[in-house]
Amino acid sequence: MALQLAFSFPNHNPYQQNHMLKSSPLKTFNISTSLSPSTSFSTPKHYRPQSTSHPLQEAFRSSSRRDLNLSVLALLITGSLQNLSNNITLAQELELERYTDSKEGFTLRRPSSYVQVDKAGATVLFEEANKGSNNIGVVVTPVRLTSLGEFGSPQFVADKLIQAEKKKESTKDAEVISVAERSGHGGLQVYEFEYKVDSTRGGMKRIFSAAFVSSKKLYLLNITHSDKTESPLEAHTRTILEEVLNSFDLAPVT
Repeated sequence: MALQLAFSFPNHNPYQQNHMLKSSPLKTFNISTSLSPSTSFSTPKHYRPQSTSHPLQEAFRSSSRRDLNLSVLALLITGSLQNLSNNITLAQELELERYTDSKEGFTLRRPSSYVQVDKAGATVLFEEANKGSNNIGVVVTPVRLTSLGEFGSPQFVADKLIQAEKKKESTKDAEVISVAERSGHGGLQVYEFEYKVDSTRGGMKRIFSAAFVSSKKLYLLNITHSDKTESPLEAHTRTILEEVLNSFDLAPVT
């Protein structure tokens, strides 16, 4: 799916709390590279079952033994009480609600109009009412890594992500829009990605993804929204989705 393209989701009886987190500055790597299927990922003539894993899960699985020597400078979390107040006001204006899964240890903001649904394969999934192709989902899986830096740089992970998308039978084309890195709770290394996927399953979609590793678990957020030519992604909707993306973090221990 990207949620629908990349994996399907179950409900894990999440718990909700009202904890607000401060946004952190982003270090952004802008790219606009369109990858053509004929370049290096040809579609096999024989049928292959559609993968139900998230593209980043496939990327981590295929490169789990890669030994990378990567030094990443952690960004300092900055802000003030005024910034926190501004964040609360913004969330209220965008009608966002704090969702926290105490069991798995992550938190995010989600649109109050989205409803939680049960689907196999993930920790939690929220869908836009009457339009399930627009959704927000989280998957938590065990890994051997202690940080994303051990796997690779943000650009390296983005390349793996797009490769995994390209290998899907349903993918017609994929293009990375931007790659970013930010500091999460306690200096946590968080990667963020934005890309487009043209699929036989639902047409053109805009995908926002975020990932981090903590306690040898990989946390993946995937936000999927329709972005068709006849009904492109609106600026207000984009602002909401970006706020959801930036809010994805490790839940503070209480």
